[in-house]
Amino acid sequence: MRILGVDPGTARIGYGLLEGRANPRLLTYGTIEVVARGTQGLRELSEKFSELLDRHTPAIAGVEKIFFAKNQKTAIPVAEARGVILIELLRRNIPVIEWRPAEVKIAVTSYGLADKKAVAKMVRKLLGVSDLGPYDDATDALAIALATAFRDPRLDDGKDGV
Repeated sequence: MRILGVDPGTARIGYGLLEGRANPRLLTYGTIEVVARGTQGLRELSEKFSELLDRHTPAIAGVEKIFFAKNQKTAIPVAEARGVILIELLRRNIPVIEWRPAEVKIAVTSYGLADKKAVAKMVRKLLGVSDLGPYDDATDALAIALATAFRDPRLDDGKDGV
């Protein structure tokens, strides 16, 4: 089973793809860079994310929820990007589990207030890799994918996903 984790953003969207639930194996990870702004940026994201889905065909996806927004100027564009991501997943009938940041931290580190360094350290340890590159977006997406992999499949009844 291929499990995709997605960390929505405006100019950079993190993604991570794993194989298997019990002992997940890293397949690929990275970021989608969106150059255009406004509605053209949403179109660019849709096209690039669609290509990613076509290339890797995940069976399930975990997507981070917007927990709170310090700045409304960034919250709205992130919410729009998240909507594009969800629509592309739904078009392909890929089940989605939505995660609050604290839920991901608990799943990966057992501590809901863990900082980014602690999350990255556990992601590297769980996946057996020494370096995940410079962007937190990809590391966060892998943490979301791990949380999705670790989720009890008996809970996947669609009630808390999209």
